[in-house]
Amino acid sequence: MKYLDIAEVAQRSGVPASALRFYEEKGLIASVGRNGLRRLFDAEVLDRLALIALGRAAGFSLDEVARVFTPRGRPHIDRQMLADKATELDNTIRRLSAMRDGLRHAAACSASSHLECPTFRRLLGAAASGAIGKRAKKTPAR
Repeated sequence: MKYLDIAEVAQRSGVPASALRFYEEKGLIASVGRNGLRRLFDAEVLDRLALIALGRAAGFSLDEVARVFTPRGRPHIDRQMLADKATELDNTIRRLSAMRDGLRHAAACSASSHLECPTFRRLLGAAASGAIGKRAKKTPAR
């Protein structure tokens, strides 16, 4: 079996060596030994890093990503966690779309002052009430 040293894993995965060491410290990946001072990894670490990257891109925390892996290191993805994240993303998309639309209107509004524009005033009211600009609360961990 071919092992990859940390530099090769970093080069092939695009993940900096410092992040690889951090992931190992967090238990997300595990080295199989050392060659001198360099950590060695099984080639399967590349798939694991890709799954970590996918989870991070979807907005999962590293702790949430860690729960995807069984004690034996195999992925076991909680479908409810995926559905919850999709709902969270839907809410974020709606909030950001409303913000984008409000900003586009404000940029093109013909009112002499933005404070005279009813649409802009509604946007200000939503911001003041906390309806926009804040992240949706996360659902409790399962």
